Amino acid sequence: MKSGQLFAWFAAALLAVPAAQAAGFNQLQPARSAVSFVYKQMNVPIEGSFKRFKGELTFDPARPEAAKTAIEIDLASVDTGFAEGNDEVQGRLWFDTKNHPVARFVSTSVKPLGGNRYEVAGRMSIKGRTLDVKTPATFRQADNSGVFEGAFVLKRADYGIGEGMWADFGTVANEVQIKFRMTATAAGK
Repeated sequence: MKSGQLFAWFAAALLAVPAAQAAGFNQLQPARSAVSFVYKQMNVPIEGSFKRFKGELTFDPARPEAAKTAIEIDLASVDTGFAEGNDEVQGRLWFDTKNHPVARFVSTSVKPLGGNRYEVAGRMSIKGRTLDVKTPATFRQADNSGVFEGAFVLKRADYGIGEGMWADFGTVANEVQIKFRMTATAAGK
């Protein structure tokens, strides 16, 4: 192969890389993803997570404003770190999982902020209440996967989470930080 042909082949290969990366990510990988939370009980930070969730995610790094996501969290999969706490938060005063088994987030827009940072806006539904939320998120590509990470503060009183004797914010703070890491691959990967 002549040096001119080698250069042309190398240049074509380099130009093809961004096009392959721009193919997008559309297969959520729940086993490689996480939804967790941190709240304060009597001013002590406590961490927990949700073990089961599913959803749809479509993201093309070349067209981030066209991204869409819909995530459904199984509220009975809550893990507060101890069984008694799990039973309590599944009850009527907290998540009321018998009547409201899932929380849903559906995106309405994705705004690029530069430097692989985005503002994701959407509608969060918990216990029959739906409110607008915005969260900053970052995106990074790792091999055939796209990883989205972010966090936002949810006010539990807005959704009726922790009613009755649990409504006292001195015992359990109103602010709950929700953290997420969503991993997606391209279809067929």
